[in-house]
Amino acid sequence: MSFDDLKSFVDALRVAGELTDIHEEVDPHLEVAEIADRVVKSGGPALLFHRIRGSRMPLLINTFGSARRMAMALGVEKLDDLAAELDAMLEPRFPSSFSEKISLLPRLYRLTHMRTREVAAAPCQEVVETGNPTLDDLPIITCWPGDGGPYITLGQVITRSPVDGCRNVGMYRLQKFDSKTLGLHWQRHKTGARHYEAAEKRGERLEVAIALGPDPATIYASTAPLPEGIDEFMFSGFIRQKATDLVKCRTIGLEVPANAQIILEGYAEPGERRREGPFGDHTGFYSLADDYPVFHLTALTRRRAPIYPTIIVGRPPMEDGWLGKATERLFLPLLRKVLPEIVDMNLPVEGIFHNLCIVSIDKKYPGHARKVMHGIWGAGQMMFTKMIVVLDKEANVQDMAEVIWRLGNNVDPKRDVMITEGPSDVLDHAAHLPSYSGKLGIDATVKWKDEGFQGEWPQELHMSEDVKKRVDAMWQKLGI
Repeated sequence: MSFDDLKSFVDALRVAGELTDIHEEVDPHLEVAEIADRVVKSGGPALLFHRIRGSRMPLLINTFGSARRMAMALGVEKLDDLAAELDAMLEPRFPSSFSEKISLLPRLYRLTHMRTREVAAAPCQEVVETGNPTLDDLPIITCWPGDGGPYITLGQVITRSPVDGCRNVGMYRLQKFDSKTLGLHWQRHKTGARHYEAAEKRGERLEVAIALGPDPATIYASTAPLPEGIDEFMFSGFIRQKATDLVKCRTIGLEVPANAQIILEGYAEPGERRREGPFGDHTGFYSLADDYPVFHLTALTRRRAPIYPTIIVGRPPMEDGWLGKATERLFLPLLRKVLPEIVDMNLPVEGIFHNLCIVSIDKKYPGHARKVMHGIWGAGQMMFTKMIVVLDKEANVQDMAEVIWRLGNNVDPKRDVMITEGPSDVLDHAAHLPSYSGKLGIDATVKWKDEGFQGEWPQELHMSEDVKKRVDAMWQKLGI
């Protein structure tokens, strides 16, 4: 099932035993983060804090912190179910019979919802503050002791290109400077940063809206590395099988999710920068302070009784790792359209999204593994991947014990390791230049003679099937 808003998702989590209500008063300065970190690392539930010191709003955290909750957020039993539907949507097959036409109806049904719909009135504008809006009523958390200040960490930042009018919805951290301003952590590779740079060249303000707590699928959509030109709100409609309702802001010309809990309206001035950070990041280290654009608040609109959603990041496993796993599953079909030889992919949460990519391929010719490496480095945000390991199709890339076993057995470092260089994540502190680093590719496939292997590759150990069946039959009697 899909969810109309965040509150209905919270209610579903509670019924499913996936949420704990906390009525003890908790400090948003570090205490919320420490509690959430312990809970997510122990595989615990989502947390709804009803008493946050200094605020009357309840706070929701660890919302997506398990495979089950992530699947629930996207309305499926498991993430691979939605990936299969996306794969079917991308299959360019034309019906040759009436029955095949009928079978296409579910796909067409999903496509009809891949749109947005503008509404005149919205829950996110039940309360409108335009005279003297303030950020001080929000329970904005400080995550780690060395952070530069409190941070909004789960906001959907909405901008529109001043060049072509295309909208972007991204998730960027937002440091609270004071009651009226936030730091906009727009990394140089992100679309929001390009919108700001284009406005800055024209000497224009860039209007910015920040949505807090729309439905869970829309929250996820803002984190997804969508191809250029694909609207995040349209993608959200595809996931939910329901058009995304948008409403016009009160003080700026942007549209925002009508079902959100809280909306911040404002702008970024050209040429204005302020020191932002440090910030305890998803790498498990503090990202360094730097100068970033500034968001100026012009209005705050909200529901009458909003829930404030947030997240902490840090050394994995953390809640954001499950958002990353959703992207791994959903975008595998897209990657296969470019590299159809890919069988499966694993982006381990310990690999910090971009640091490690493990793929299995249906190897067809000499050098095939290296071709796949280059293809991955050339695919959108996969350009940030530091290390790629390529295995044969038989390998289970989701089983790290098997991956390491094959890596140790199949690789001659002199022959099978490739080092190159290219763009890197801004947060990669190990990069030898800012946003530019080396890349490592490891071919862990079985080597062929026409790849220069001169020996005889040994067979893997497997017990014969007849012996397995005989032992299966006697297993209960063995008492083991």
